[in-house]
This record gives sequence, structure tokens and C-alpha cells, in this order.
Amino acid sequence: MRPIPLFVVIGTLAACGGSDVSISLAPPPSEAASSKGGHGPGALSDGKTIFRYDTFGDETFWTDTLRMHEVIASGVSPATALKVGLKVDADALPAAVKQRIADGTVDLNSPATTVALLKLGAVVGVVGSVNERDSLTRVGITCALCHSTVDDGFAPGIGTRLDGWANRDLDVGAIVSLSPALTAAQKAVYGSWGPGMYDPRYNIDGKNTPIVIPPAFGLRHIAREVYTGDGPVSYWNAYVAITQMHGHGHFADPRIGVDVNNSPPDLVSSKLAALRQYQLSLEAPEPRAGSYDREAARRGRVVFQGVARCSSCHIAGSLSDVNIGRLHSPAEVGQDPAYALRSATKLYRTTPLRGLWNPPQLDGPYFHDGNAKTLDATVSHYEQLFDLSLTDRQRRDLVEYLKTL
Repeated sequence: MRPIPLFVVIGTLAACGGSDVSISLAPPPSEAASSKGGHGPGALSDGKTIFRYDTFGDETFWTDTLRMHEVIASGVSPATALKVGLKVDADALPAAVKQRIADGTVDLNSPATTVALLKLGAVVGVVGSVNERDSLTRVGITCALCHSTVDDGFAPGIGTRLDGWANRDLDVGAIVSLSPALTAAQKAVYGSWGPGMYDPRYNIDGKNTPIVIPPAFGLRHIAREVYTGDGPVSYWNAYVAITQMHGHGHFADPRIGVDVNNSPPDLVSSKLAALRQYQLSLEAPEPRAGSYDREAARRGRVVFQGVARCSSCHIAGSLSDVNIGRLHSPAEVGQDPAYALRSATKLYRTTPLRGLWNPPQLDGPYFHDGNAKTLDATVSHYEQLFDLSLTDRQRRDLVEYLKTL
């Protein structure tokens, strides 16, 4: 049988039946100001909706400026979308549609099918407006684009949402570079990033040092959830929503010379508290059964706390010393200073160790710039930097312990 576009299936089924953001880093922010009115189950539910579906009005950029709705409607099939790391929420698909996908009777090479998926709200992190003629008229993005993936339970790239899991398959640069509104030079920069990488300052200062998309789970006990310790969760949410997603609001931080005003209206600041509450509710995933050697991991914990000296910075509880006010110079941790120099602190925060190993979604790379592709490479980095004398067994055991975090 010849595959048919998904919009035909959907049609058949239908027939059947931010204000200014002020920052203070001393002492470390408690986020009390941003949490007003953001408590309780109602706020948690609101935060989930905001995280998954709220564009903060950024359609004015992605549609009116970049014209991405034209790109999607004319040339982005589901097969292409999955290839660049976009994910499909299987739970948003009607049973009949899932059956047709499984049967191969839905045309996954047709851009019209992508539009139909957007109409269903099934493309994770992308919100589209589709008119009565099944034409895509507007498109925007949400937090979930970069900070959610799926469990591949239905098919590769199609499954139940995993909120807070960084989408390390997502090639943001390749997607943005499809825009007809960009120059060749801009497209070259975006195209250089690769999957799982993003530069949240390139459009601000014109420099190009992309970083690994971080997870948004396990944040509840972390004081500053930014690689360079610039601020807490709501600071970064506001920064990204306004300066990167191009949502409607006003973000200003004189420490980095940023003052971006996309308002009125302000569609960001009133949502930061609920968004924060939902993010703080997202637990880091448990280690995958059978993915590590339990006995070796037990020995590795002793190495972590002892001869490897990991616990001197990855201290108990949060597994980061940022909560006691410590940040580190690039030289101290053996990291490229380029990205830190673009930040407010010019330093790096000790990354909390959470969800390090949960393949296939979470299996590296590591460090802010992805310089360590594996946990073995991560251990080797610090072994050389701190002139450690680990035996082969200690090294292997330490890697097995890291897989449990």
C-alpha cells in the first residue's frame, strides 16, 4: 500500500468522531523572589504546561523573522526531523495513527506529515498553528525542545516524554541554519555546532564557543544551575526565554552587558515561579539496571572519596561545591577559558554529578564543551591534571561508580 500523509489520517479520525530580571550573587540566590505564588500542585501543573508548551510569544521571531514555518512546511519531513534530533511524543498520537505508522502506511517522508504532527501537538518542544486548510501558519519553540527527549518506546525518536533530559541528539544549529533569513556566514557557524551543542551567547557577542546542552533534572538542591555560576534556575530561564527563544519580556544583566527588551507584552516573568517549581520536581534518573558492575562501583566509591580526590569538589549532598560559594578558574579545573570569559563570573562551577550514564539518551559527552566524550576520558583528564596515580583497576572502578550517579 502506498504511504499516505498523516494529515489524511487525522482528517479521517476527526470526521469519525519577562519584566526586568535583577540578579544578586552574594550571597547565593535563594530564588525566594521568583517563587512567590509558585507553590502547590496547581503551580506544579502550570509549570509542566509552561515547560512543555509555552513559547512566551516567540513565534514573532521563529515565524516572522526566521520564517521557519515556511522551511518546515516545504522541506522538513518526519524522517528529516528525526534525523536532526527532533522527537515525537507518542502519547499525543491517536491509536489509529500509531497503528498506521507501525504499518508503514503513513508517509514519513512528506512535510505534510510533519505539519499534521504539529497539529496534534506531538513534536516535542515545537508548537505550530495549523489553519483549516492544514497549512502551517506560525511556529514557536518551548523549553522542552532542548531539555526533553523521549524513551524511544514506540520507535527511535518516538516515545513517552522524558522531561528534564537533555536532548543530546538535537542539532539546533542545523535546524536554525535552514532559515532563509540568515547569511551564509551565520549558517556556517550554526552548522558547525553539531548534535547536543548550543551557544547561548553567540547572538549576543558574536563569538562561537558552543556548550553541551545540560539536563534540567536534579536541580532541587543546586544553588546556581549555570555552567559558570552566573545565577540560579530562574535567572537562566529568563535569559534563555528572552534572549535565546526570543520570547516577550525584558532581560537585563549589566555584568555581561545584556539588555534585551522584547516587550510589551511581558509573557515571561509571571511564569518563572511555576516553571521553576516544575523543574525542581524533576528527579535525576536512577541508574539503568545492568548498565554497570555493582561490585566495581562499590570499590569505585572508595576511590572517588579517597585517592582520586573527587569529593574535594563534588562534595556530599549536591555533589558540587557551588552551594558553599565556590567557583573555579579555568586553569584550576583544566578547562578552556573561552566560554567562561564570556560570562559574568569568568569562572566555572563544579558540575553536580547526576544522570551521567543512562544510555542511549544519556551517555556523554562531558564537561561544558563536551571535550571528554566518555567517562573514561573524564577520569583521564583529572588524573593528568592532578597528577594522580590510579591503577588500572581503580580507574575502571571509578568509572563504574560514576555510572551510578
